[in-house]
Amino acid sequence: MLSHDRIWAAIDALAERHKLSPSGLARRAGLDPTSFNKSKRQASDGRSRWPSTESVSKVLEATGSSLEEFMAMVRGQAAGAGSERAAPGSNAIPLLGFAQAGAGGFFDDGGFPAGQGWEMVDFPTAPGGKGVYALEVQGESMLPLYRDGDVLIVEPHAQVRRGDRVVVKTREGEVMAKILHRQTARTIELSSLNIEHENRVFDMADVEWVARIIWASQ
Repeated sequence: MLSHDRIWAAIDALAERHKLSPSGLARRAGLDPTSFNKSKRQASDGRSRWPSTESVSKVLEATGSSLEEFMAMVRGQAAGAGSERAAPGSNAIPLLGFAQAGAGGFFDDGGFPAGQGWEMVDFPTAPGGKGVYALEVQGESMLPLYRDGDVLIVEPHAQVRRGDRVVVKTREGEVMAKILHRQTARTIELSSLNIEHENRVFDMADVEWVARIIWASQ
């Protein structure tokens, strides 16, 4: 599983590799210089605060680094010349479209892709990332955060909390990406990513599964 500590350790390692402080790395990427400060990695209530995918993308672009190199750092591996790399396809994960995900028979009761014959994409998962899969955004209902063709990496194992971006599938077959606003034993309240689309409230009895979005390729 992608852990909070390993993601931040990878950002620190990337800064050190380019002889920069975390603040210098943020500045080079065009971000607020305090974006990667230690104090910004935990919220005031003690909850872990993750760097945004946009911030990571800007850092990779500013340093000329690839996602593969960054994920090697997340795993604690050296990403320089001569480093050992995983064989192509060794971390391939299933890729589905949202419409396909809503059809019957594609998931088990735990929200994992079922069966075989999926289109596969490479994603360098950290150890313990079993069950991770990808969903391709289709349409404009998730603008401005996600565009048509973006790929969302979903981890059914990951704990979900208020404010997390999640994928939800209802028992009627509707699949949607939303922000978890509130969840109780009886209901779940979801905020829309696009202000032109309404927020949703469901009885938990009408929800098949909820899974957290842990990454997005944009």
